[in-house]
Amino acid sequence: MQRFVVAVVDPSRDLLRGNRVPALPTRRAVAESTIARSMSSFTAPPTATSSTTTTEGRALRRSRKPPRAARRGHAVVVKASNEEPPAAPAELSRRDVFAATAALAAAIPLDRASAPFAVPAAFAAMETAGSIPAKVPAAASPLKFSTSTPSRVIKGCWQLGGGHRGDQATDRTSGAAAVEDFAAFARAGINTFDTGPEACGYGPSELIIGEALKSGTIKREDVNIYTKLCCVGREQQNMTSDWVNQKLDLPCRRLGTNKLDLVQMYWNEYNAKHYVDAALFLTDAKAAGRIGAVGLTNFDTKRVAEMVDAGAEIASNQIQFSLLDRRPEREMVPYCAKNGIALLPYGVVAGGLLSDKFLDFPGEDVVLDTSSKRKYASVLGYAGGYAWYQRLLAELRRVGDKHGGATIANVASRWVLDSNDVTPAIILGARNANHVDDHRAMFAFELDDDDKASIRGVLNKGKAPSADCYTYERGGPW
Repeated sequence: MQRFVVAVVDPSRDLLRGNRVPALPTRRAVAESTIARSMSSFTAPPTATSSTTTTEGRALRRSRKPPRAARRGHAVVVKASNEEPPAAPAELSRRDVFAATAALAAAIPLDRASAPFAVPAAFAAMETAGSIPAKVPAAASPLKFSTSTPSRVIKGCWQLGGGHRGDQATDRTSGAAAVEDFAAFARAGINTFDTGPEACGYGPSELIIGEALKSGTIKREDVNIYTKLCCVGREQQNMTSDWVNQKLDLPCRRLGTNKLDLVQMYWNEYNAKHYVDAALFLTDAKAAGRIGAVGLTNFDTKRVAEMVDAGAEIASNQIQFSLLDRRPEREMVPYCAKNGIALLPYGVVAGGLLSDKFLDFPGEDVVLDTSSKRKYASVLGYAGGYAWYQRLLAELRRVGDKHGGATIANVASRWVLDSNDVTPAIILGARNANHVDDHRAMFAFELDDDDKASIRGVLNKGKAPSADCYTYERGGPW
């Protein structure tokens, strides 16, 4: 497996100093192939400049077996350096800066001795004392216009779409293993599953859930199934009720059910205004008993308001929301609070970036081997840079220690849950069931006012977003 040495290890350091550094790419079009091409331009110099040069570090790297995807050449591995780059910032290409930033942002070591979300010993002691609930609790009330009450942690099934295999030693994203894992989530009270069709990137996840139902791994009456209606083609120019109903038939067949608990609509082109018609057709399908609730995915506040004003019974909007992406706070949260609409955030732990694994992590041996890691790799440049990110992790660690050793991931998750009154549940993607116990541990503590204030103090030193939800992904500003 080829390794690369990147000269610039912390470009955010220059960004924070105000030096002129080429901007990060500003479009969603930076995909896996682009990153791979960017990284392939680097060649290793005769003498490595990595700060990890000890015998122990070399032995650790030699002991790591590259994941299957890396051996095929599809993964990107970077060995970064904390030393000053040989070139001045102005001489660096835009590609160089993004590649190095992505490396630092998404660095996840291959040490499998302790998982990023492992439950600390302190929490194990708390569980013995009965402080950790046996199950993740349910939301306080059903979604608006419905009887569906989600568990406060929703199992995200994007990880079953084929792009999250990652480390093969922990990969349970396909086949019988993926089916079996649903039982562990259900036993822990995580009885709500967020899925979707191939058009939204979910691959065979509906079929996997359907097999879990068919095999008796989970029971239909015990679970909530939230799927999506993805409008990404010519139907956006000519939306009809027949098209909507046809698209509802497919997930029902795949899941082996005659009713979908929540259908969340995604719309690709805002210039085609028929998303209002689609929302009304879904409302009609709800009235006919075909679906339990109407939801949205990645809509901004203006478009949500258009659909609500037209009479669509919108129960929820699924959006990206985390300590690194606070765009929903600008407009979406106030609007949803006023109109009783639930937010169902994803990206809450930013693909694993908000975890103990990254605290004081220098950026060595970076592997961008899953879709999540690639998706969130460029977020840090917009949130405040790598140095700021490390200050945030340190503060989350301090808050976690105050609450009996809570993990950084759980503190970050609690912040999203507790930051407003319109988030009944969060979506946490899972490649396996290893993190189920830590999901339960999330509800062994609550953030107090001092915790929220100290975290907010760090956030205020970062970069505030300037646009609404999913505007950047559609070609606008962050």
